[in-house]
Amino acid sequence: MSEFSPDERSLLKLAADGDAAAFDELAGAYRAELRAHCYRLLGSVHDAEDALQEAMLRAWRSLAGFEGRGSVRSWLYSIATNTALDVARHRSRRELPVDFSPAADPGAELTAPGTELPWMEPFPDQWLAAEPEASYEQRESLELAFVVALQHLPPLQRAALLLREVLGFSTVEIASQLETSAASVNSALQRARGTVRALLPSQTQQSTLRQLGDQRTRALVERYADAMERHDLATLISMLTEDAAWSMPPHTEWYRGHAALRQFLLRYPLTDRWRHWPAQANGQLAVACYLHDPVTGAYRPHGIDVLTLRADKISAVTAFLAADTPPRAGAWISGAELFARFGLPAELSD
Repeated sequence: MSEFSPDERSLLKLAADGDAAAFDELAGAYRAELRAHCYRLLGSVHDAEDALQEAMLRAWRSLAGFEGRGSVRSWLYSIATNTALDVARHRSRRELPVDFSPAADPGAELTAPGTELPWMEPFPDQWLAAEPEASYEQRESLELAFVVALQHLPPLQRAALLLREVLGFSTVEIASQLETSAASVNSALQRARGTVRALLPSQTQQSTLRQLGDQRTRALVERYADAMERHDLATLISMLTEDAAWSMPPHTEWYRGHAALRQFLLRYPLTDRWRHWPAQANGQLAVACYLHDPVTGAYRPHGIDVLTLRADKISAVTAFLAADTPPRAGAWISGAELFARFGLPAELSD
């Protein structure tokens, strides 16, 4: 029995006859969720975009061989997954500073940014698409802790876990997509579940946000932004858990605990003038940070602070910093490009 809707059947016929616009419409319905899938696999928006573009090209070229034995969605996921795995097998896993090196000593200076290291990138929530019900909510499966945990898995385990637990494909479908046996998929799933379970916190950010409610989470973001702008160290420290971590990729240094964070905050961010804009990244609270430009008087994009909560306090600030000027191709992303991904203003004024 066919798994195609009448519209898909019509578009498939047109696309098979060489109609590129029909193929774009057919595949476009899945583009957003495929991009999120590639990001989960790779931990990088840049890599995910490249993988998705290559996957769409592969799908177009192989359309004549698609015989309709499964759904269009399953076929596209097969191509996108294997394309992303090709990328994953040929580069180092994406990391955050807290996994890369020990915490810096209190008072330690920041060294030059490690811009050539494979840092994880934040994912804009506005890019999320509706996905089927599965073991993880779609935002939970984009939370930093989950994406970091995925990076610790071998490629096959990573793909199998996502296809089963996040996307809801059956073991038989996954075996077909990955061109392996059902027994291999089940083995990969068992190992992946154990590794990820050991790495994840006891409570997801989505669960924490639901418990706090919209009003309290908005107040928390506003209080954080206000304290940064007023250089209010006491308020900032009061918002952090005792063991809070603060990292700033692409800097390798990161700081943990109130004593180290007091020195860091006084030495670095609280010496600058800031404006902030609420944002959402990786299914978590986030704040877009604009740094004052003394030459123009405007506030320029500087970074995205992704906040990880434990109850009603912040247990981690992951500040994804941007380059001050347009970087070399393939190097550190500029503030304009980073903020454009999030649909944020290019600058703010007083």
